[in-house]
Parts: sequence; C-alpha cells; structure tokens
Amino acid sequence: MLKIERTHSDSKNVFTLTGRIGSDDVQTLKASMEQAELPCALDLSQVDLINLDAVRFLATLEMRGIELRNGRPHVRAWIDVERRRISDLE
Repeated sequence: MLKIERTHSDSKNVFTLTGRIGSDDVQTLKASMEQAELPCALDLSQVDLINLDAVRFLATLEMRGIELRNGRPHVRAWIDVERRRISDLE
C-alpha cells in the first residue's frame, strides 16, 4: 500500500511516498502530480518496495525533470538502470 503526502518546499510540491509502489499506484501518483500547480519533487526515503512498472515510471519522470529525492541505494540503482534502457530505446 502506498501513502502519498504532499507538502511545499522550495517553490515545489514535494510528494513524500511511504510504503510500496506497485503498478496500480502509478496511476494514483500520476493523478496526484497532475493536480499540483507547482513543479514537483518526489521523496522516496520511505519507500520499502517497488515493482518494475513503478521504477520505469519514476525513471521517465526523472528524465522529464522531476526531482527524485532520498531514494534508497537499491531503488536509486534500479531507476538508473531503467533510465539508461529508456534512453537507448529513444
């Protein structure tokens, strides 16, 4: 289960994500971000588990300029791998 908490910092909406990010959560997160009027950043410090669809979504967001903060090392490494794969496809 994913909990999304929105705060404001540095003229950005910061979405703190807590728990697990699965395929179903990607659409919920996308909808939350679309409602935000300011630029966004995602705080991943409380993410425990993540699946491939979510990693690809986060990699795509980062490629579009969304800041990903405080990701655990294994999550950060996986996002970096998927970013390279996505870039190779373009």
